[in-house]
Amino acid sequence: MNRPRLDADPLLVASGAAQQELPAQSLYLVATPIGNAADITLRALWVLSKVDAIAAEDTRTTGVLLRRYGIDTPLLAAHEHNEQQAAESIVGRLRNGGRVALVTDAGTPAVSDPGARVVRAVLDAGLRVVPVPGASALTAAASAAGLRGGLLTFAGFLPTGALERQRLLRELTARGEAFALFEAPHRVAATAVELAGILGAGRRVVVARELTKKFETLRVCTAGELVEAIGAEPRGEYVLLVDAAEGAVAEVDALTRRWLAALAEALPASRAAALAARVTGVPRDRLYALLAKD
Repeated sequence: MNRPRLDADPLLVASGAAQQELPAQSLYLVATPIGNAADITLRALWVLSKVDAIAAEDTRTTGVLLRRYGIDTPLLAAHEHNEQQAAESIVGRLRNGGRVALVTDAGTPAVSDPGARVVRAVLDAGLRVVPVPGASALTAAASAAGLRGGLLTFAGFLPTGALERQRLLRELTARGEAFALFEAPHRVAATAVELAGILGAGRRVVVARELTKKFETLRVCTAGELVEAIGAEPRGEYVLLVDAAEGAVAEVDALTRRWLAALAEALPASRAAALAARVTGVPRDRLYALLAKD
C-alpha cells in the first residue's frame, strides 16, 4: 500500500512539526502508544521519521509501529541486557553529529522501562536529551482515578524480594499519600493479597487494567475488596492506585504495631521507634507518636 509522505500529511502540516528545530547531537526520548496505536503524537511521528536511527527495546515491536505509519528509519537494539553497550554506541553516534530516538515497547522510555542508563550516559557526555512526551500508563491511570490530594508517589514495579517488598509497601501506606504501582498479570494477585493485608480495609483503591486497549477496565474498590477485584485469573498489565488516606492520616498496620510493641518492652520509646522504623520503613515520628499516645 502506498502511503503519502509524512511531510504532506495535512494534520502534521497543521501541527507545525515540520517547522520545528531538530538539533543534531541529540537523543530524542519518544513516547509510543501503550495499547491504542492512534495515541502516537504528530511530533513523535515527525521525529521518528527524521532521526538517523531509532534505538528500540524490541526492534520487532517497534518495526510494526513504524511500518503502520510508513517510517523506514533504521533500528538498533537497546534493551535491559545490552543497555550499557547501547549507551556507548549511541553516545558515539551523537558525538559524530547524529540524531537518535530512543523508544520502548510501549509508553515513555526510562519510566519503569529501559532507557535511564542511556539517558545518563548522554547527559554525562555533555550532549542534549530532548523529551518527546506522549502516552504513559501512569498518567493515564492517575487522570482517571479521581485521587484526593495533590501528592502521588510512583513506585513502579515492586521489588521481587519479599522483605524488601513488604517494607516498601508498609512505608508507602504509612505516609498516607496516594501511590501507584505497576504490576504484571502473573504477580498481581499476590500483590493484591499483600496490599489488602497492609492497607486499612476501607482505603480506596483503583485497579486499571489494559489501558487504552480493547478490554480496558477501571474498577474502584476498597482494600478489603481488592483481591476480589483482581480475580482468580488476572490478565493484562495493571496499574494499582492507592488513594490518600482519609484526612491524610495514615494507619499503621498490625505487623508494624507488633514490632513496635515488642521493642518498646525492652527499649526507651525513642530507640524503639527508631529501630522499628528501620525494619518496617514507617517514618520514625509516626511510630514515636503511637508510643506516646499509648
